[in-house]
Amino acid sequence: MEKANVTAMKEFYFIDLSDLLEVQLSLFVMILLIYLITLAGNGAILIAIATDVRLQTPMYFFLSNLSILDVLCPTVTVPKMLQIFLSEDKTISFSGCMLQLFFLIYVVGTEVFLLAVMAYDRYVAICSPLHYTTIMRKRLCAQLAVGTWIIGFINSMIHTSLTFTLSFCGPNKVNQYYCDIPPVRALSCSSTFLAELVLLLVGGILGGSAFLITLISYIYIISTILYMSSTEGKRKAFSTCGSHLAVVCLFYGTTIATYVRPTSTYSPKQDRIVSMLYGVITPMINPMIYSLRNQDVKRALTKALDLNVFS
Repeated sequence: MEKANVTAMKEFYFIDLSDLLEVQLSLFVMILLIYLITLAGNGAILIAIATDVRLQTPMYFFLSNLSILDVLCPTVTVPKMLQIFLSEDKTISFSGCMLQLFFLIYVVGTEVFLLAVMAYDRYVAICSPLHYTTIMRKRLCAQLAVGTWIIGFINSMIHTSLTFTLSFCGPNKVNQYYCDIPPVRALSCSSTFLAELVLLLVGGILGGSAFLITLISYIYIISTILYMSSTEGKRKAFSTCGSHLAVVCLFYGTTIATYVRPTSTYSPKQDRIVSMLYGVITPMINPMIYSLRNQDVKRALTKALDLNVFS
């Protein structure tokens, strides 16, 4: 009897933040500007790294991967979001929602693991500088980068399949600007216990491991920096690591607040704000953090701009 009441969900409907046209237009302009700034900022970093030989190092190789992820993350959600703000059609197909959630979790998961790899890279550079070039070889860097993308893919496959094998009876109204795990699972009329358990276990094991690698790396990094005799060495070390640490705190904090908790605690208003932070705002802020605090990136960007002006 219960199965008979379960309808085949063909599409989902996004709930507007406001019915006022002025609010919708304001959100459209704001999100569009943020998205364009994100594309410009991360694109500039990718151009700087690609055109400056001095930036052909492991740290900037991983940073270029981060910039690619920061372009992909809002690209997965923002175009559909902009359409919803201006159009009367607030729907997304079941398969479209599934693909959007898959790529969102893929990008977010990959970034979690990439930040851990970047922390390890900084640990080797500061704590074992004499062995840095022999440890962080091109082959190892490529393997670490590819590994983060593969783990991110597997992680996303697990959570997407568990989410969309649930039964959805309606209403099909998603309390979010895009398809994400908490708002979609909140619509399920079947038990989400297994899906939530797997999310907590996988998040605890994989996410916890990435967090521990990052934490331990920075404990060693900070202790090494404090014992440095050179003031200039301390300043440079804090400058390069401070950027990464700021990104780590911002990203880890928002993703943990979103995913590492049961569906029963889902709060639409709170989650809209938090998801906007890691899904839209953080990708825009990341290139600013790295470029403003990094003299090498500034010089490379200035050089690239000068070449474009005089070419």
